[in-house]
Amino acid sequence: MLRHRDRSAGREPCMRPLGRWCALAFLATVIPSLLLHPLRPPTLAAQTLAGQSLGDQDSDETELWNRFNGERAFEDLVRFCEMGPRPSGSAGMEAQRRWLVEHFEACGLEVFEQKFDHDHAAYDEPVRMVNLMARYRPELEERILFAAHYDTRPFPDQDPTDPRGEFLGANDGASGVAVLTEIARLLRDSEIPLGVDLVLFDGEELIIDRRRDPLFVGSTYFARTYADAPDRGWFYRCGILLDMVGDARLELYYEKNSLRFAPELVRDVWRSADALRIREFLPRPRHEIRDDHLPLNEIAEVPTIDILDFDYPRIGGREAYWHTREDTPDKCSAASLEKVGRVVLHWLSRQR
Repeated sequence: MLRHRDRSAGREPCMRPLGRWCALAFLATVIPSLLLHPLRPPTLAAQTLAGQSLGDQDSDETELWNRFNGERAFEDLVRFCEMGPRPSGSAGMEAQRRWLVEHFEACGLEVFEQKFDHDHAAYDEPVRMVNLMARYRPELEERILFAAHYDTRPFPDQDPTDPRGEFLGANDGASGVAVLTEIARLLRDSEIPLGVDLVLFDGEELIIDRRRDPLFVGSTYFARTYADAPDRGWFYRCGILLDMVGDARLELYYEKNSLRFAPELVRDVWRSADALRIREFLPRPRHEIRDDHLPLNEIAEVPTIDILDFDYPRIGGREAYWHTREDTPDKCSAASLEKVGRVVLHWLSRQR
């Protein structure tokens, strides 16, 4: 899902794209039809949730960030993985999309689908892409963007034994979405004075041939749509992208492109982590990542940062789960999702 270059370590993995919207002008000009199709959520298998303590944090349960439920978010992560692989245009992706639409609507959010076709060299016909947007307080002009990609890579191409096997994308695909689905449950009863958009990008990594196929298809389309409608009647103050945030051995460093585009936003989010004494947010740079935040910054010109743990599962370990068959729910934890969700909501609650 990512395109990553860690210059200090001489590695080159991979990341994603972006786009934009408008509630009325967008509906009238960019998306000819918004068809929402509810889907009954599948039954969850019983799961054992990994449960490290969240440590010493503000214990006031009335605060928005303390109401984030990591176990509930983890159940969503498992739910998505139970749908199977979810690459763009697949049956698994369609099932996931329909569940998400129903979920966001049940949370009282206004839901839009941004549909477009993508010509891909590996397919005989164009691949239908669908970016999802769920809006809290859509009438407000000034807005915050929270984003994640919800597609998974077609194959575990980094797997040492079966690079054409099944890829579930528990961390790289489901984890950021699971944080946003839990945030959606909490927004309706919040008193956030700004509009909030939860945006899920399709086509972040529809990669069959890494030398040929483009990354960030959905986010690039979204960013261009946003940039092409300056009279949309609303704007994004800033954005936060969540990617690979479920690792049970969570380590979140400053991402170098985020520091380049939005250094104050990076430090402000990490200040929230410090205030909550969540030590997995480490205030120093480590990786330079190409991800969906690049189109948001470069095309839409929305200052956007990327929160992700690229050391999956840990720095210096011989194991590597990224883009392998091992990216499964047992490598993730409810505690990690809860820590990320609480930090993001603490930061959001401080915005005026």
